[in-house]
Amino acid sequence: MQKIGVVFVSRRNSLRSVLAEACLLHLSQRFSVRSCGRPGEIARSVHPAALGALGSASIPLPPTALRSWDEFTRSGAPRADLVITLDASIEPLQPRWPGQPDAALWPYPDVAAIDNAEEAAHAAIQTLFSLRRRLELLVNLPLHGLDRAAVRADVRDLAHLN
Repeated sequence: MQKIGVVFVSRRNSLRSVLAEACLLHLSQRFSVRSCGRPGEIARSVHPAALGALGSASIPLPPTALRSWDEFTRSGAPRADLVITLDASIEPLQPRWPGQPDAALWPYPDVAAIDNAEEAAHAAIQTLFSLRRRLELLVNLPLHGLDRAAVRADVRDLAHLN
């Protein structure tokens, strides 16, 4: 069975999208998972709060480098079936994704913008737990063989979990 390609998008690709990528990779091998951010805003390294949250949950850091969404719009780029945006402010700025993947907005606060390290660490753990709940449901959706509109609706509905 072909893996389902998922791309998580956030502004800097340093916290929210990294947490989502790591968590989905940890939960299931059915997915080919990547994350990215807006060109010109990509962080130089993974945010310390993301590292701490992943460490506290015993989830390994994803094996890939931080990257911009330009890598997914080039010829020969990895195929995406789902693009999940974690930052509402960049949703209208995104490129046209090759292959017209289904898209969903799961908005999360910008934890990387929090100046207080203790508050950022707490917020990152909360974000990871929330993402994990959504991703556990995603993993259990029957994504192959269903009506594409039904899958799109189910993935978008996951944004409304608290």
